[in-house]
Amino acid sequence: MVEAALIALGVVFVAELGDKSQLIALTFASRGRPLAVLAGIAVAVAVLQALAVGVGAALSEAIPARTLEIAAGVAFLAFALWSLRGDDDEDVDVDVPRSAGRVAVAAGVAFFVAELGDKTQLATLTLASTNGALGTWVGAVLGEVAADALAVVVGARVGARVPARAMRLLSAAAFAVFGVLLLLGIG
Repeated sequence: MVEAALIALGVVFVAELGDKSQLIALTFASRGRPLAVLAGIAVAVAVLQALAVGVGAALSEAIPARTLEIAAGVAFLAFALWSLRGDDDEDVDVDVPRSAGRVAVAAGVAFFVAELGDKTQLATLTLASTNGALGTWVGAVLGEVAADALAVVVGARVGARVPARAMRLLSAAAFAVFGVLLLLGIG
């Protein structure tokens, strides 16, 4: 089991580097509480990797890849619009506390949609078929959360130095680009 976990950790960590989900982690961490963002991502990752290990093959057979892309594209466009929404009181030059629960849920949902059927989930599915389910799941979750924790740290640091309006526009643009790419079948 330990060997399967270590293999999955390494494979998934490397596969996650530079992935669009790291941009999601960075974006949410720049706007909300980093630990809440990481908590939302960790829950999403645990569920996603459980799906990959347990029922990933059945899910990919039951739902066409194009349907998943369209759903993800629409969700990304919705997140782009949400990013454009301003704070209730932008005139005040202080950080307005955000609900940790709402940040965690939003980050988790965005992450879940972005990663559904992604290369890390497919890698986990493949590893589980030869290395055992539990070890693969543990390693995959740890590898993916570790990779995205790097993005959360960067996002938290960048968010403190960049004006909120600029981050909102950057977030909206990034989500819109991914949404359009997914709708066009390029994502």
